[in-house]
Amino acid sequence: MPSPRSSRPLSLATLAIHGAREAHKPGDPVVEPLVQSVNHLQAFGTADGLKYTRYGNTPNALRLQKRLAMLDAAESALVLSSGMAATACALLALLRPGDHLLASKYIYGGTYRLLMEEFVGMGIQVQLVDPFEPRIWRKSIKKETRAIFIESPVNPTCRVLDLRPISFLTKNSGIALVVDSTFASPVNFRPIESGADVVIHSATKYLNGHHDVLAGVVCGSEPYIEEVLQKEMLWGQTPDPFACWLLERGLKTLDVRVRRSNASAMAIAEWASGQKLVTAVHYPGLPDHPDHKIAKETLDGFGGMLALELKGGGRAADRFLRRLKLVTHAPSLGGVDTLVSEPRFTSHAKMTAAERAKIGIPDGFLRFSIGLEQVDDLIADLEQALK
Repeated sequence: MPSPRSSRPLSLATLAIHGAREAHKPGDPVVEPLVQSVNHLQAFGTADGLKYTRYGNTPNALRLQKRLAMLDAAESALVLSSGMAATACALLALLRPGDHLLASKYIYGGTYRLLMEEFVGMGIQVQLVDPFEPRIWRKSIKKETRAIFIESPVNPTCRVLDLRPISFLTKNSGIALVVDSTFASPVNFRPIESGADVVIHSATKYLNGHHDVLAGVVCGSEPYIEEVLQKEMLWGQTPDPFACWLLERGLKTLDVRVRRSNASAMAIAEWASGQKLVTAVHYPGLPDHPDHKIAKETLDGFGGMLALELKGGGRAADRFLRRLKLVTHAPSLGGVDTLVSEPRFTSHAKMTAAERAKIGIPDGFLRFSIGLEQVDDLIADLEQALK
């Protein structure tokens, strides 16, 4: 969407507010209205122009989807009813029984179950690999491989993958690179600009940012998004207009929210690094993080997510959580409230302690989503809870 006064492209912060808006005229509302209707009047004698909420083409959904595509530098985007709906429909638009999916083993627990239980049960070959092993992607590609799926930054360990060599390989091999970029949001990272073909977000998180909407987003080429739409329509994974309206409202503050969270998370990570009862700080903005160089080269911000490991393991984590007064103990992430969760009881609860430890999530591991509170207040709360 060009600026009305120049040909200069609009910045992401401006697109989040004005992207895909129709030209306004006197008397129009400044805030786009909610059209809370499932069905719309249809023309006689034709299927053209049929609008229906499950088809993802009603007014609130259409404007929102165009704006989301702009933010992620994609041709097209589709809003779905949850992040898991987005992941499932995005991958099933690419895969058929007998196909081979290569995926990072460092992924969200729900995605792990989707791949290893549901996809395998459908006859799709799924192979999980360590993305940090040299040349692992090249060594693992088969003639049946149709896609590579990664998450970056990784939930909950905050590892950062370098998309550049992976995308070089997928482009030369004719397979799709699918990236879950929920932790970054388009403010910090736009995977399509680094060679990805498909981007997935749990819009419940940063895109909405207020802990009050469940939604997901898939971004990619127009023909591909049409394939995802067919899955969404048949499986009934479409959000209702009110969810789309709330998500559009949340998007308007995306840039300022994420940048504030970036700054606060950096300050908390630096503080935590000096605490004797904290045995490890996982934050890519710290120079000693294993992926700091990659994060610095590829991300526009280090993110609002970080993780701490406490001395004393699970018992220490339990004592710490019970002492917190300002930070809220709750699942999910990316909202205005600072949240803390234990992956062993949330996203990775279906794994054993040994399985979690193998992917860098030992007992005593706490994941923080840093919100918009004054950072000094957050640090004071964490400090008193550590004592």
